[in-house]
Amino acid sequence: MSDKTARPSACVIVLSTSDRQVLETWVRCGSTPQKTVLRSLIVLLAADGCTNASIAIELDVHPDTVRKWRSRFHHHGIDALADAPRSGRPPIYTPADIAAVKAWACQIPADHDIPIARWSTPELAAQLARDGMTVSVSTVRRWLDEDALKPWQHRSWIAARDPNFEMRASVVLDLYARRYAGKPLGSNEFVISADEKPSIQARDRCHRTTAAAPGRPMRVSHDYRRRGALTYLAAYDVHTARVFGRCEQSTGITEFTALVDQVMTSEPYASADRVFWVVDNGSSHRGQASIDRLTARYPNAVMVHTPVHASWLNQVEIYFSIVQRKVLTPNDFPDLTSVENRLHTFAERYNRTAEPFAWKYTRRDLHRQLKLIDQSSEAA
Repeated sequence: MSDKTARPSACVIVLSTSDRQVLETWVRCGSTPQKTVLRSLIVLLAADGCTNASIAIELDVHPDTVRKWRSRFHHHGIDALADAPRSGRPPIYTPADIAAVKAWACQIPADHDIPIARWSTPELAAQLARDGMTVSVSTVRRWLDEDALKPWQHRSWIAARDPNFEMRASVVLDLYARRYAGKPLGSNEFVISADEKPSIQARDRCHRTTAAAPGRPMRVSHDYRRRGALTYLAAYDVHTARVFGRCEQSTGITEFTALVDQVMTSEPYASADRVFWVVDNGSSHRGQASIDRLTARYPNAVMVHTPVHASWLNQVEIYFSIVQRKVLTPNDFPDLTSVENRLHTFAERYNRTAEPFAWKYTRRDLHRQLKLIDQSSEAA
């Protein structure tokens, strides 16, 4: 380890017996911080007469590092191997400080005359600075992550305004579980979920759509010509996944009745004991008049309305979502006939392979959720 033939360094290290014992103890002790071990080895090698260059090679460090700690020990002794005091002091935040940051994140900025719609971590850090508390953006983000707080995100919701919301929604959920009025449905009873998807446009792109290629997605021209719009009506059997669909120029009682006829004149629905039609409160099937109209036309048909603003309970909306993603996006059709043909062809293929949706939301889940909403409203 020694290199006594090389040119001696400017700072000659001479160790007392006690200093050498301390340094050697630090080197041998497994709990000594590695930076202290390194500095101790530098001094020990220097005391053995090694040059800065040879020590740097031996310990695989930069010569400046050797020079620094050799000089410190030479001028200040063993206590100099500790880190020198740094200017300033790292900020120390109390639990109350952290709670204050999270409290700001849980408030609407506009309620405090702050002219932004929602918080971001930089905005929160800036607000804290105005309050006299200096915190980095990364620290704010880390604190918010502890409680999964993301005030920069937002989601729309609709308050239930139907006084009979739970009762009406429970009827629908029971039907999905094959129960009605407290009794299980028979093998010759069916549940149909129906609705309309209006204003499906035919957008004729001004330039040809090109397929995906390695490293490049499908490319669809931004410019298009409007070739008209149609309405797609669908009825979905929630327990067999069978779909009935038709295209019309508009929505209305006449168009919806045509969909009902399409289903109710085919088997097994024509000879069923009961066929329950789950619909929302759209104008073509709204209110008691629509119930009476359906029953008069098909005595074995029973119309069940979802509550107001609860179309999410209607399973056919899931099918419409599939249609939107798989059939209509991107929208590139030369005419309405092409739209209609693709919708019908997709429904035929869907009926050959589809299985019922794994609907797991029950009346118990609904009751629990509404109870939580009531508790939140009372707390507010």
